[in-house]
Amino acid sequence: MSFRLSVALLALALLAGCRTLPPSTAPAAVATAPAISHADDNLNAVAWSQTAIEHDLIYLQTYRDAQSGLLAALHDPHWDALAADDRVAPSQGLKPAVVLDIDETVLDNSPYQARVVRNGGEFNEDDWRAWCREEAARALPGAVAFTRFAASHGIAVIYISNRATVLDQATLANLRKVGLPVAGPDALLGLGTVVEGCPEEGSSKRCRRQLISHKYRVLMQIGDQIGDFVDVSSNTDEGRRAAMAPYLDWVGQRWFVLPNPTYGSWEPALFDNDWKASPQQRHQLKIEALRYQ
Repeated sequence: MSFRLSVALLALALLAGCRTLPPSTAPAAVATAPAISHADDNLNAVAWSQTAIEHDLIYLQTYRDAQSGLLAALHDPHWDALAADDRVAPSQGLKPAVVLDIDETVLDNSPYQARVVRNGGEFNEDDWRAWCREEAARALPGAVAFTRFAASHGIAVIYISNRATVLDQATLANLRKVGLPVAGPDALLGLGTVVEGCPEEGSSKRCRRQLISHKYRVLMQIGDQIGDFVDVSSNTDEGRRAAMAPYLDWVGQRWFVLPNPTYGSWEPALFDNDWKASPQQRHQLKIEALRYQ
């Protein structure tokens, strides 16, 4: 048999083998779901907070709007920005005040969030406290100008924060470093503030707002969570909307709400407030909460 004939026969045999190869023996492509990281879940939010000029413009716009109406509120003796459940003492004749949250309202903690993303972890109290003790948070756009304007017109500036009591001194130092006015014993009402006859639960600020109501007529409140304005009895989408419903006319006049896509009570509302659920379970429940029409 010639060499050429041998090669031809071999080629025919190979072709025949290819034609008769059962399809089921071919390796199937396996779809692999991407690994889910809670930190990556927060990546876009942190990147937007730190790099998008729109973020800064929203803060400037909000604080400027608040400042533009502040003197009118000051000169209206009937003007008050405390919800009905928080106003436990008459406001007439009381000194004027503005009430502000701290984190993501006047101080920018996005560097801490960036560290969480970079390290692929989640929020933990030890790292958070270490960050706060650095006293390195910057003031958010518009916050210094607004609070100084208020203070210059005899309006008390009061901060209600859910930072732990052990962080009070570091927090006050950070506020002063960036130029935010801090004066008087009521300047900072932290998580450990004791209000006689009003046991505070969890991160609720209700008792501290009631404490303020005995001493001040509140002209405005500014925060990044609805819990900065009103108590939420049920942290579900329906419960959160119901808590705000009576006060929608106050938004942009007495209450000024700032954006926070990195964390907040809106997030656990998406997974039944169950922080024991795995990051994968939480991620899936968030996807299921999205609207597609």
